[in-house]
Amino acid sequence: MTDLFSAAAEERLRGQAPLAARLRPRTIDDVVGQDHLVGPGRPLRRLVEQDRLTSAIFWGPPGTGKTTLALAVAGSTRRAFEQLSAVNAGVKDVREVIERARQRLGEHGRGTILFLDEIHRFSKAQQDALLPAVEDGTLTLIGATTENPFFEVNPPLRSRSTLFRLEPLSRPAIETLIERGLAAEGMTARPEAVAHLVERAGGDGRQVLTALEVACALARPQPVELDHVEAALGTSALRYGRDDHYDVISAFIKSMRGSDPDAAVYYLARMLEAGEDARFIARRMVIFASEDVGQADPQALLVAVAAAQAVEHVGLPEAQLNLAQAAIHLAAAPKSNRSAVAIWDAREAVRNGAVGEVPAHLRDAHYQGAAPLGHGTGYQYPHDDRRGWVDQRYLPEELGDRRFYEPGTHGAEAEVARRQAGRR
Repeated sequence: MTDLFSAAAEERLRGQAPLAARLRPRTIDDVVGQDHLVGPGRPLRRLVEQDRLTSAIFWGPPGTGKTTLALAVAGSTRRAFEQLSAVNAGVKDVREVIERARQRLGEHGRGTILFLDEIHRFSKAQQDALLPAVEDGTLTLIGATTENPFFEVNPPLRSRSTLFRLEPLSRPAIETLIERGLAAEGMTARPEAVAHLVERAGGDGRQVLTALEVACALARPQPVELDHVEAALGTSALRYGRDDHYDVISAFIKSMRGSDPDAAVYYLARMLEAGEDARFIARRMVIFASEDVGQADPQALLVAVAAAQAVEHVGLPEAQLNLAQAAIHLAAAPKSNRSAVAIWDAREAVRNGAVGEVPAHLRDAHYQGAAPLGHGTGYQYPHDDRRGWVDQRYLPEELGDRRFYEPGTHGAEAEVARRQAGRR
């Protein structure tokens, strides 16, 4: 009778739970997204299907399904499943789980999986308390974290765990979640409302389901409209179709090229507010740093690459700060496209047949038989000269004194031009 009432209470609580909790998959087949881990033949799926999963750490941005994936593993394994959150659990809780796991293993020969959410919140001492049980196989640990485990998880524990990186959910995965959410709520939605939800998701499945649940509550019993989604998200839908995607990124690039940081930040804001992929924006800035700034400010490429890395490690919304700093730096930097022109001209020359013989003194002389062929003979080592430079031919004879790189006169490239002129 007690079990009957417990089951009924659990079912009622499940019905009253938030939409994201109600849609949690029961098995790994129900998981949305993360195909690189749970797709057919992929590593995590194979380990779960064979019930051979060893300790693991799920690492990824919020809302990518770390807890969902752990619960799906629980529904697909014959082992017992225990769950703790590092936010409110301590060493005492961990020891109790380990004791139950030992008892279970000794009496029934049944293993135990411990899912520890927010594992990065555990101190070194708390993580060390897990180590013996993980090491001897008493527990299979699944830790979940939004932080880089190489910084936040103790090396001994990390080295005994397989690291699985979860990526932000793709647009098709978000669309699938919305379809399931609408079915669970018994609702329909206008295409423009769904499109706005998808655009604003930012790869966060939990956020999109929370917003959908609010939008459904506002719309019920009518179909979910765009204004319901706007109210749920607290943002207005910007017009940002296919043409806008190309037009705004074009304006962004041209504003930086025109040395207008205000316009650059404005178009950056337009893209971010419309839900443009931050990684796409960062890639364009990395290209711009070499194509339009080049040697006029060699630090520009480092700044752009650092912003791209920040997008990967920090994610939005915080990475907007890194993108804005990089955009302002690139816009304010002196400009030169001479590096870009140099490689374009050189490749065109090669395509047009300017492929001469490598001068003998530049050829590889580090193998037996090279000397009789004259390879390396007459080569002058620049570091032996006090200037760090010697006057010798590097281009093939057939190209004469062809020049591909002509330094400009802006920023740091003016100094490059001075040095090159002195050598010539």
